[in-house]
Amino acid sequence: MVSSTPALATTGQSRGLGARLGKLGRSYWRHRYLILMFLPGFALFLLFAYGPLYGIVIAFQNYSVVRGISGSSWVGLQNFTSLFSGPEFLHALRNTVVFAGLNLVVIFPAPIVLALLLNECRWKWFVRLVQTISYLPHFISWVVLAGILFQFFGQLGAVNAVLHVFGLPSQAWLYEPNKFYVIYVVSAIWAGVGWGAIIYIAALAGVDQQLYEAARVDGSSRLQRMRHVSLPGIAPTISIMFLLQISHFLAVGFDQIYNLMTPITQDSADILDTYVLRHVLSYDFSQGMAAAIFQSVIGLVLVFIGNRVVRRLDPDQSLW
Repeated sequence: MVSSTPALATTGQSRGLGARLGKLGRSYWRHRYLILMFLPGFALFLLFAYGPLYGIVIAFQNYSVVRGISGSSWVGLQNFTSLFSGPEFLHALRNTVVFAGLNLVVIFPAPIVLALLLNECRWKWFVRLVQTISYLPHFISWVVLAGILFQFFGQLGAVNAVLHVFGLPSQAWLYEPNKFYVIYVVSAIWAGVGWGAIIYIAALAGVDQQLYEAARVDGSSRLQRMRHVSLPGIAPTISIMFLLQISHFLAVGFDQIYNLMTPITQDSADILDTYVLRHVLSYDFSQGMAAAIFQSVIGLVLVFIGNRVVRRLDPDQSLW
């Protein structure tokens, strides 16, 4: 007598799979309008984010616009070898690392500080005024912002006019290589501190108010409440934003630097993005793509390292 147990098991598995597929199909049908709204954005994302990834193969070719990707000869890692042996790339990499360090040490904490200060302010009208003023530069193009900076800090700008009134010598703020780093930091904070503070202000709104009341009862000052209540309350948000920031470690703001850079400050302002642009404009697409791939790989590696460090410190605050 042949046992019917395998047949019953197979039938049960088929029924279970059919039930799951039917449940999944009913769920998709129930949310069909949301899925239809999602599909155009998903299609655009595939087209413009993943579709162009095929073009990275030109970093391993002696790419020619005339011959195209299929007709260009393969050179292996030759473009990367010449990339790392060239002093121009190493100089751009050094400048990029300097700007990236300024981003993490000075610019990244600025929105956190602004959010903490606004959270402690009890004048609601003043908070709304500061938020409105600090948000505005984010919606203005860097072409316009750079023009404003040149009008204020240029050789004949408003700041030098004020210095001249008080008998002080004029300063070439935007035309001295050593001062370009200061201009970069100040302009980046001016343009992004208000917009960057939105996330932290929203996170502070979720902190339990009873913790603040208990701290007041214990006699803590505003600074102590900020340190022991507000900062721990938004620590998960800070961790996530920090990981997202280091993923763009070598992307230090092409628009800002390109519009503020002058021929005099090019030695201090030259970064990987401007290096890639020069090679693209000179039709050296392979070398430019190799530099872009290097930039992306470094960002990916830093995300994994940063997430590993955060997970060891507090597993609940890591991305995965």
